[in-house]
Amino acid sequence: MIAQSRPLWQRFALFLVPLMAANILQALSGTVSAIYVGQMIGVDALAATATFFPILFFLLSFLIGLSSGSTVLIGQAWGARNIDKVKQVAGTTLMTAFVMGVVVAVVGVTWTDQILSVLGVPADIAPITASYARIMLASMPGFFLFIVATSVLRGVGDTMTPLFSLILSLAVTALVTPALIQGWFGLPQLGVNAAAAASISGFLTVLVFLFVYLRARSLPLAPDAKLLAAMLHPDFKLLGLILRLGLPAGLQMVVSSISGIVVVGLVNRFGSDATAAYGALGQVMSYVQFPAMSIGIAASIFGAQAIGAGKIDQLGAITRTGLVMNVVITGSLVLLAYLFSQHLVALFITDPAVIEMAETLLHVVLWSIVAFGGSVVFSGVMRSSGTVIAPMVLSLFCILCIELPGAIVLSQTSLGLSGIWVAMAAGFTMMLVLQGAWYLLVWRKKTIVALV
Repeated sequence: MIAQSRPLWQRFALFLVPLMAANILQALSGTVSAIYVGQMIGVDALAATATFFPILFFLLSFLIGLSSGSTVLIGQAWGARNIDKVKQVAGTTLMTAFVMGVVVAVVGVTWTDQILSVLGVPADIAPITASYARIMLASMPGFFLFIVATSVLRGVGDTMTPLFSLILSLAVTALVTPALIQGWFGLPQLGVNAAAAASISGFLTVLVFLFVYLRARSLPLAPDAKLLAAMLHPDFKLLGLILRLGLPAGLQMVVSSISGIVVVGLVNRFGSDATAAYGALGQVMSYVQFPAMSIGIAASIFGAQAIGAGKIDQLGAITRTGLVMNVVITGSLVLLAYLFSQHLVALFITDPAVIEMAETLLHVVLWSIVAFGGSVVFSGVMRSSGTVIAPMVLSLFCILCIELPGAIVLSQTSLGLSGIWVAMAAGFTMMLVLQGAWYLLVWRKKTIVALV
């Protein structure tokens, strides 16, 4: 754990670097698969995996909300050094995530064709998209456990174990994907389904690793009798508090994912080349957006731990530190992505026309991720105190009243495909303005108390 005697910016950086590296590795895991699929199979296969991403994002939305609420409570309990409460929150969250995963798997596999029909998937990639989607949906119970397990560890200040986990997951993905595409070592050739099988292999390996590693190191959230009891007998009162904190974030993610599904539908109207360009664009943007999100997560966890420890006076310094980190780190990544945009896009696509299309769209939207990063710092600190409704409402306003209608309208003007990303940039910018204004003018005047 990070020594409390260090200056705040050093503690923030030491916590942030492994967290950011883990999130980048999470993105890299998908990128490795995308590179293999795009280069070894082709544009149609890449378009199939890109089309599934908004579906996955939608299905993960409430899970992300659950993790968000859980992490706030774990952070506050850890700040107060209440280990029993930490395990109660973690066990309740893990069991809830597993049940959610089972429901998602059953419903998703049953209705795969209908979901893809709503998306308007191009006919030439519909069969392979459906096959890939069914495999991914069936794996959701294990994947949900994987996401929650790594999230709750961060609530107790542990960002190194999730980093080790993602390194392991990436290594497995990098080995299994090409082996299943080409049929190496006597394995079957699975085509685009190789990416799904590799993803499952990765997170199952990590779950086994976490069970063994956490127990061997006797870490705070190591699987033991107390954690197992909390999983088998969830605290429903505690679950209610977790959901009260997490559902607004989950709802925000749901609306954002629905917006993403609409965007995919708009992109699909421009043809499968545009869909492939969208997939490459999403991969590049994730390397900038995930670090920005990591800074917001770090600010939220530091805020929760400060509240649990009764150090409310540190919240302002935590917010300022997060904002500075966002400008320095996210801003630097944005600059690098602009400088090397053509080379980055070419990692996923070989067609020169599609490369040019993706690069143009990247230039339109990339700068606005700095604004997005600032907004998640403000909202993260507010959520650490249990203030969840206002950040959600402000974000939903930006999505529903600026980004989504803007994308629909501007894509039908002379801007065409670029109009979708102009609207996205406008939404990110307004999100920063509104979250910052609420933080400064309303939230800072509230009395902050611990929730557990």
